[in-house]
Amino acid sequence: MNNDIETMRGMKWQYPVNYGKEIESEVDVLVIGGGLSGCHAAINAAKRGAKVAIMDKGPIVRSGSAGTGVDHWHSVCTGPAATITPEEMTEEMCKMPWFGGKFCIGMGKYITCKESYDTLMDLEKYGVPFRDMDDEFEGAAFRDDNTLIMYAYDYDAKTCVRLKGGALMKPLLAQEIHRLGCEVYDFVMGTSLLTEGGKVGGRVIGATGLNIRTGEFVIIKAKAVILTSGTPYYLWTFSTELQGGAAKFYDPSYTGEGQLMAFNAGAEFINCENNKKSFSGGFMRNPYGVGDASNSWYGCPIVDSKGKRVPFVDREGNEIPEDQVFHFGKGIGGMDGMFPKDFPERIRNGEFTPPFYADLPSMDPLERRALWGIMVGNEGRTNLAVYKAYGKAGFDPDKDMLQVPYLGSDAYMKTATWMAGLTTPVYWREMARPGCNPVIDWTLKTTLDGLYAAGYVIGSTDASGASTTGRYAGRNAWKYAQTVDQVPYSREQIEKEKARIYGPVTRSDGMGWKELKIGLCRVMQDYCGAEKNEQGMKLGLKWFDSIEEQELQQLCARNPHELARSVECMTHIGVGRMILNASLARKASCKQYDFHRLDYPEMDPPEWDKYVTIRKTEDGETVAGELPLQWYLKEPYAPTYAENYDKYCAL
Repeated sequence: MNNDIETMRGMKWQYPVNYGKEIESEVDVLVIGGGLSGCHAAINAAKRGAKVAIMDKGPIVRSGSAGTGVDHWHSVCTGPAATITPEEMTEEMCKMPWFGGKFCIGMGKYITCKESYDTLMDLEKYGVPFRDMDDEFEGAAFRDDNTLIMYAYDYDAKTCVRLKGGALMKPLLAQEIHRLGCEVYDFVMGTSLLTEGGKVGGRVIGATGLNIRTGEFVIIKAKAVILTSGTPYYLWTFSTELQGGAAKFYDPSYTGEGQLMAFNAGAEFINCENNKKSFSGGFMRNPYGVGDASNSWYGCPIVDSKGKRVPFVDREGNEIPEDQVFHFGKGIGGMDGMFPKDFPERIRNGEFTPPFYADLPSMDPLERRALWGIMVGNEGRTNLAVYKAYGKAGFDPDKDMLQVPYLGSDAYMKTATWMAGLTTPVYWREMARPGCNPVIDWTLKTTLDGLYAAGYVIGSTDASGASTTGRYAGRNAWKYAQTVDQVPYSREQIEKEKARIYGPVTRSDGMGWKELKIGLCRVMQDYCGAEKNEQGMKLGLKWFDSIEEQELQQLCARNPHELARSVECMTHIGVGRMILNASLARKASCKQYDFHRLDYPEMDPPEWDKYVTIRKTEDGETVAGELPLQWYLKEPYAPTYAENYDKYCAL
């Protein structure tokens, strides 16, 4: 091992390094973030004639949380067999805590419900196979023999489609982007938005980026910019070396550059105080690689060590007959493999004997093959690490079970899942969804002219949510771009940004980015944990000020990779301030946010049934405000989703 370490130390950086060298371009529409949302945004702007550029920290062929695959596609409410309308599905999702409950951004959900099926048809044109064309699943309850579409979870609602070739999605989207002639900036992280006159609150006219291989400085002028860079994660925990691939569930590139870029430019934000106990930072199992009964594993029977089957219950606590697990007609708002509330007590009194197992062999053969083939075979991060690796090791789902995680009776959450039994401390947290979202209108424009947002940035999660809102934003950004001219950027703004990001490479010795990152996580754990108060959060802000003035000035980067991680540390400080300022402004506790203020313990007083907003002023101060719930159905907008969609969809 020592020889290996010495060899690594002696390795030279394999790319030419050109710190500060400027690469400049001018386009109609710039997309920042090359995941599903960004790809669809770029494609739909380009198809309408726009000159488009797209940038991502990684290669768009595999970047984003869906980079390695997608196994199911939600909200196909306009599909040929759907039994739930877009309006019904939107209302259902806006009630669910998983999507933000009362703080859910409903316009994004409605756009998804209206365009999910059309987007799926687009994907089919790009080459993504999802129908059962070879009749492998002929006779299965989830297969429609007329369309050869295979449904998941709820066979009555028929609003979720299994994706037989979902692992091919990103490569095929990248292929379409290249076919349309878009400028692609792989391995370029966004660092700042350019504004007219260089002023906070001015029209957005482009962006800057850092090539994380060469260190070059990228300047792209644009008439419109679309932000599709994901959600800020990993602000409370940093544990990749301890846990490897199981340390993080979402793309590790989701560190918040997009949010901070928009905030620093003057955009208004909501939901910044929404964070919950982390499941990405805890000691979780390999996602989807252990016995499970939820999400991609939904419907798999769970048995105890004596072979006794554990009952599932619906959201109201009613036991589900075995033949009704896939039949409830509520779409995404239905059941999710939930255990009875008294399950821990039933373990303790001996009714069930741990450990527990996912009983794959007892399943209907077609259901089993769909679970271990389509679902686990195509879900993000599972194709290689679980499906192929387990098969190579000899795992046979026709004969073998997989143990469900077990760390004691009370360690179970609501479901039997790879998240069960987490030992995450309560102060290890992460942004919930929706979290840290720019305020948007029905065109998906932020409060800054020229800046649009889509996907996880606006709380539209899952593959269909990201893709449909990206598609929608791409159309509207191009429509806007046709009405404005290119304007010159501020050279002062460029030089200021270059001085900020290149600081670490001007030092030959100093602190490494990992040491700083761990310290920044500790600030969030100590001062923005499960319980908060004004004194603690203000101390957190002081710590960030102190670290920025001292430790950050000692940060040293030896190559472009370390420089990129160093810039992420700068982002951590900025987004951490956003969260702390928003948390200070909400002077009440909030159940949906898992937000507990020791100095304001009353839970959900009516006067706080609203969004807290924050924005940055021209003098650099952060100011708070408020926004009513469902602002998108209040004046100046129409009172219904359908009326607003028809007016602003740009079709």
